[in-house]
Amino acid sequence: MGLSGIEIFKFLPRTNCGKCGVPTCLAFAMSLAAGKAELTACPFVTEEARIRLEEASAPPIRPVTIATGEKPLRIGGETVMFRHEKRFENPPGIAVIISDTMEEAEIPRRLESFNLFTFTRVGATLRPELTALKYESGNVETYAALAARVKQETDAGIILMCQDVAAVKAAAMACRDRKPVLCAVTTANFDDLAGVAKELNLTVIARGSSLDELAELTTKLNGIGIKDIILDTGTRTLKQALTEQVGLRRLALLKKQRTLGYPTIVFPAEMTDKPLQEALIASVLMAKYAGIIVLSDFRGETLFPLLVARLNLYTDPQRPLATLEGIYDINGPDENSPVAITCNFSLTYFIVSGEIENTRVPAHLLIKDTEGLSVMTAWAAGKFGADNIAGFIKKSGIADRIKHRKLIIPGYIAMESGGLEEELPDWEILVGPREAAHLLSYLKNNWESPDV
Repeated sequence: MGLSGIEIFKFLPRTNCGKCGVPTCLAFAMSLAAGKAELTACPFVTEEARIRLEEASAPPIRPVTIATGEKPLRIGGETVMFRHEKRFENPPGIAVIISDTMEEAEIPRRLESFNLFTFTRVGATLRPELTALKYESGNVETYAALAARVKQETDAGIILMCQDVAAVKAAAMACRDRKPVLCAVTTANFDDLAGVAKELNLTVIARGSSLDELAELTTKLNGIGIKDIILDTGTRTLKQALTEQVGLRRLALLKKQRTLGYPTIVFPAEMTDKPLQEALIASVLMAKYAGIIVLSDFRGETLFPLLVARLNLYTDPQRPLATLEGIYDINGPDENSPVAITCNFSLTYFIVSGEIENTRVPAHLLIKDTEGLSVMTAWAAGKFGADNIAGFIKKSGIADRIKHRKLIIPGYIAMESGGLEEELPDWEILVGPREAAHLLSYLKNNWESPDV
């Protein structure tokens, strides 16, 4: 765990100069402990204190960054056992296996599926990030060509599942700009592969048959200057893998065992040959506490639920899940379609948008940023009233997309209709139902396409 505010305060200059942005050094220390400030904000902290603070406040599980096109994947950096204690920091990466012995048609299919399976939910883009390239052909050139192809045709991070020195070097050079991950260094191949990883500056997956062996491996890797490490316990059964994932997290967080303070990788792909069972295993290990999850293939019906589960697990429980403010077109609306507005609490958005979809009525749904609060809570907090709704309508651009001037507001804020008519004199304010389930009958009975 990180240092407490009082512990951090001991290292600060205690001048209370206010140049860090808060009035006292104690307040600054508390902000540092809560992760709301950076140590660099203090102009007077000594170099010795800076080094000691950075060392002491480093997360118990080392963060590791993997290159994946424009946006790197960051795993590890975790500080709690349970999400409700604070939050989980960095979502696990999801990888698909691609072998260099697959049929010629299968490799492009998998690369296409990697690029294809991108989903948008509550304003967030959900997609896999990694490919795990398996060396099975015994042909160095074939393996290097596969690595080059993945780099060229996708923005995926690359894991080299290979223990042949020549093949690792060739493939790593073929995709060197992507900084691939080497899987895996073991006690048996340490002398061969650890040197290659050091030479090529690769992140290393360390695989051991026990936690003690893993601790010895990470110590040896650190000894030669390799700091970015991912742990693989080598287990390929759910029960044992779950036990080891929890054990590793407890040892790193509660026992402060730095030699095991690294993110982990798991292989549901090697635990079963049944796609649904594989997805189930992946979901369990996603919650407890995998940093990378390797799947045998990507299927929309199993990948999408995993991506949504990951999104839900790795949102901050202290902040409501919110949808981005904006205009959401449902069922292909046109310039005569109805316009409705609601708040950006994600559950509200999903319920309302789902009910509109079910009506099959083309509509524009306006989502107002209410900081993730529901309709009545946002209204009570002054974030969903006539003045701020009107301001949003004016700047949203919806007026340029429709011919009519009719706005449907939630029935729960019917009291704001008069104020909205004053703020938006050119608009007709319609009070919708209190419950989204009644939208179908409401639209059928109250909306007619304007004859303009």
